[in-house]
Amino acid sequence: MFLSLASHVDASLASVFATLGLPASFARAQPSTRPDFGDFQCNAALALARELGRPPRELAGDIAGLLRQQPIFASVEVAGPGFVNLTLAGAFLATSARAMAAQVNLGIPDTGRGRLVILDFGGPNVAKPLHVGHLRSLVLGESLRRLHAALGWRTLGDAHLGDWGLQMGMLSSAIRHRDPSLVFFQPGAKSGFPANAPVSLDELECLYPEAAAACRSDPARMAEARADTAALQAGDPGLLALWRALRELSLASQVADFRELGVVFDALDGESDVRDAITPLVERLRASGIARESDGALVVDVATPEDAFEVPPLLLAKRDGAALYATTDLATLEARAMHEGLARVVYVVDQRQALHFEQVFRAAAKAGIVPGVELIHAGFGTVNGADGRPFKTRDGGVARLTDLLEDAVAKAAERIEGSGYGAELNDAGRFELARRVGIGAVKFADLSGDRLSGYVFDVERLVAFEGRTGPYLQYACVRLRSLLAKAGGTAAANGLAVANGATAADLAVPAADSERSLVIACLGLGDNVAESARVMQPGVLAEYAFGLAQRFSRFYAECPVLAEADPQVRASRLALCVLTSRVLEKALSLLAIDVPDRM
Repeated sequence: MFLSLASHVDASLASVFATLGLPASFARAQPSTRPDFGDFQCNAALALARELGRPPRELAGDIAGLLRQQPIFASVEVAGPGFVNLTLAGAFLATSARAMAAQVNLGIPDTGRGRLVILDFGGPNVAKPLHVGHLRSLVLGESLRRLHAALGWRTLGDAHLGDWGLQMGMLSSAIRHRDPSLVFFQPGAKSGFPANAPVSLDELECLYPEAAAACRSDPARMAEARADTAALQAGDPGLLALWRALRELSLASQVADFRELGVVFDALDGESDVRDAITPLVERLRASGIARESDGALVVDVATPEDAFEVPPLLLAKRDGAALYATTDLATLEARAMHEGLARVVYVVDQRQALHFEQVFRAAAKAGIVPGVELIHAGFGTVNGADGRPFKTRDGGVARLTDLLEDAVAKAAERIEGSGYGAELNDAGRFELARRVGIGAVKFADLSGDRLSGYVFDVERLVAFEGRTGPYLQYACVRLRSLLAKAGGTAAANGLAVANGATAADLAVPAADSERSLVIACLGLGDNVAESARVMQPGVLAEYAFGLAQRFSRFYAECPVLAEADPQVRASRLALCVLTSRVLEKALSLLAIDVPDRM
């Protein structure tokens, strides 16, 4: 079994700590904050000194003395008050790189072990176009789905459509006011329901904001919308026919947007799919005493004495019995519990919904829904404009996702035209290049950094070919491909690439500092993938990929590859370029960023 560098170092520490009778929980190292001092550092002596009543430097000296006997280290030094700095042996690095290169999965650990994770992301509402607010959920969710799959999880991505709420009543009411002749969509209508929606997609996109504004300003319109919503949820055939037609019309457009972003859903289920389960669930919670009445509504108390902040009761049903988001979320969880091997459910939803999910998770635990299943809210910040506020169009409206992507692709086309990249391509080829670069730039900007923080959508900066951007990483991959093609690169039947006869077996002890640095970076893939999934932060992997591309750039500038005269050194460096190419492209694939064939 392939072990990462960190796992090897920790195993060595565990052996030494056992010999010295030190607590095993402290046998941990971390990448050095000062690479000039070593590759890893262990600070355990500082933490243990007071507990054991010993000087930390003396304790560090005992640890270092035994570590020096282990062949994986070239040097072990004690520094400062008790830091242990560890430098890995070149032979060990070469052996580890060969072992990693021989694996199709590049040493990514199987932490999932076939367990099932459901990722709830996207969350578009029927009858509304996807807008800038959906971007982060879609991009983050798709990357988290890929990260889990790489780690051995079975994944199920579910868009969880908002298709059964008040917006449907708003729309049916607005359509009736727009054209009173559509009597077949009146509540209580008995027949004559056409299959097609009575509005076009463009009309539908304009109609919803108009309907919402009318309901906000006119209590009578809001009452009418609520009545339509209740009638729809009660099974009114006319409103159900309208709902089906609007759902199909809207979903066709949204699926096209998913495809453009490279987002894959295994299920396009909606709140409507659990509508028949809502009443039995509510009645069961009422009968068991888990839910109680409050001012005519039904609530579940979820606060605990340990809470550091106020957690209000979860509202399960309004006075009129209408279902709420929390109700459908609980019913959906019950339905998801039927999936064999379910171990985790991840909700990739705006951080502003954190309280909602805290309430839902607590209510689910209280009701015994999905016991033993880990429930995670992977929240995120907003996409902002130059003013630091949530991104709006020039006229102050909500920006459509398609418009945002088109802007990025257009700006990428400008940059490509100005740089001379893709000059040999025809018009279709240049458009496809611009599309991949523009959308890749948007994804990298969205994924890099802390997902809980918002970021400024600056299309000029996003598509730059220099700096911490998606195009910079894409270009590094393309440059590697070009180098390997010049060397006669091929792909073996098992998917492990070779170049001009150079294979993983040719990876030798790295001599130059930049070569050694690149080997260590490649060997960090598995740890960074695992950490990204553990903290639900694709930004960890994005930062790793950027650092790897930087190290390759330095290596490429300092170490001749094709021009190297020594055949053994040339073969080793070619093999390292093959490994780097595979690792970098794997990282970008897990970020759902496409790599163009050329740039």
